[in-house]
Amino acid sequence: MTTSIAPVVRGPTTAARLADLHAQAFESPWDAKAFDDLLDQSGVFALEAADGFILMRAVADEAEILTLAVRPAARQAGLGLRLVEQASVDAMNRGATRLFLEVAEDNVAARALYARAGFAEAGRRAGYYGRRGGSRVDALVLTKTLTQPLP
Repeated sequence: MTTSIAPVVRGPTTAARLADLHAQAFESPWDAKAFDDLLDQSGVFALEAADGFILMRAVADEAEILTLAVRPAARQAGLGLRLVEQASVDAMNRGATRLFLEVAEDNVAARALYARAGFAEAGRRAGYYGRRGGSRVDALVLTKTLTQPLP
């Protein structure tokens, strides 16, 4: 069974709903105010399914994946890739020709997902992500040219 993906429709509980799912997916989650503030920004859009969402920003000819969250119990079923694919098409429809993101170097599952989606490493931000206990990990900057829908 394929879960449907749809644009996020803003409502009074939208930011809290996204923050709750983000908290299930990440060690250092964003709060509802962060989501509310981001969703108020020009060019920001989100897509969601029952077990995940993607938050993007598209400005001029560039787009960025701000965050992608999939509930742990729903991982390894292709939802993350489907969210990236659909959001990429939406970004192209908004005029984007390049898509960027940052991913923690130690996030093996996310790196594999982005490799399957055709992203390539374009740079590194040393010590970008903080971890519990005070350690830091590099962020890899990944990019993909958006000239046609993803495979």
